[in-house]
Amino acid sequence: MTPASAPADSGAPHRFPVVVVGAGPAGLTVGNILRAASVDCLVLETEAREFIEQRPRAGVIEEWAVRGLEKRGLAGNLLDRAELHTACEFRFDGERYRFPYGELTGSHHFVYPQPLLVTDLVREYADVRGGHIRFGVRDVRIHDLGTDRPWVSYTCPETGERQVVHCDFVAGCDGARGVSRASLPPERVRIARHDYGIGWLALLAEAPPSADCVLFGCHARGFAGQMPRSPEVTRYYLQCPPGDDVENWPHERVWSELRERLGAAGVPPPAEGRLIEKRVLDMHDYVVEPMVHGRLFLAGDAAHLVAPIAAKGMNLALHDAFLLGDALVARLTSGDDSGLDGYAQACLRRVWDYQEFSQWLSEVYHGTAAGDPFRTGTTLARLRRLFTSPAAAAAFAEQYLGTAARY
Repeated sequence: MTPASAPADSGAPHRFPVVVVGAGPAGLTVGNILRAASVDCLVLETEAREFIEQRPRAGVIEEWAVRGLEKRGLAGNLLDRAELHTACEFRFDGERYRFPYGELTGSHHFVYPQPLLVTDLVREYADVRGGHIRFGVRDVRIHDLGTDRPWVSYTCPETGERQVVHCDFVAGCDGARGVSRASLPPERVRIARHDYGIGWLALLAEAPPSADCVLFGCHARGFAGQMPRSPEVTRYYLQCPPGDDVENWPHERVWSELRERLGAAGVPPPAEGRLIEKRVLDMHDYVVEPMVHGRLFLAGDAAHLVAPIAAKGMNLALHDAFLLGDALVARLTSGDDSGLDGYAQACLRRVWDYQEFSQWLSEVYHGTAAGDPFRTGTTLARLRRLFTSPAAAAAFAEQYLGTAARY
């Protein structure tokens, strides 16, 4: 079946070993792993295919994650088209400091916008591997999770009729506001949450990047970041008050602040361009425990969110998906429960490691703008240490690249 053209319920069976709720990177990766092992599954997605293939999201993928996709036959376009980044640059005290993490570790980052990865994963799952997927479904509900016979229901967008799908397992990959997390019994859920008390104005500009790497501007006026997405499009971030109104940030103010906060001796100002996206993100993290309830397994943002401070979110989603997909295959093809039994513990070790690094990095980014001379002094000491201490540089590089978290 080709989901882009076939009706949503065109003769597909109403029982699947696995129902995957959510067609983001986590859900589609799980679906592809299952299909590669000839395990049938159904992916349910509330948005249209065109929407998820164009929705602006993250773009930095760690090398271990790309190798995991490559191992599963999911990285062909990525390896052909992604940019490789081997350095980043900090700007503070009016100077620029290049951090060559590729030289220190032998590892690098891939820059490949999430919409391109989602497009690749949808095509591979639905068009190449013949996986079943329903787009635009409504009112998804998950039932009888505490039994060995769970089932999922949803409203078909074409007919308006309720559809029922029986399954053995449900993979909840539908984000923070999805039905999967809401299906956990409230009395059994613990959500550990951290609010940074700051906002980031997230910008997407039709403009070339002003440098060949990611830039971090640590400035008294607030943090600024540049994340190249392509030769023609650049992601920028500007620290702002949480809950700020984007109308407070007209074109002229945006570019004036970027010039100021990313400025350093001998560097050109950012090239201006049309702002094609502008939204305020309130910086916060959360971790949901348990990640498993009965036959429901959470993955990605349904289970945890790490603020974009350290560019870890999509990488954590892929890590969950690799573990969950492989564990489901082992259980359904050979009866091996060990992967599912250890799934949450293995995921959470990396999750908490990344959360700790995000908190540490937040102080580096935002400490100089706190209005506290003591925090400013300690923040600048941390920054200078990265460029004077080989041990500090090595530790930062490992965490920045995710190579320290080998589980």
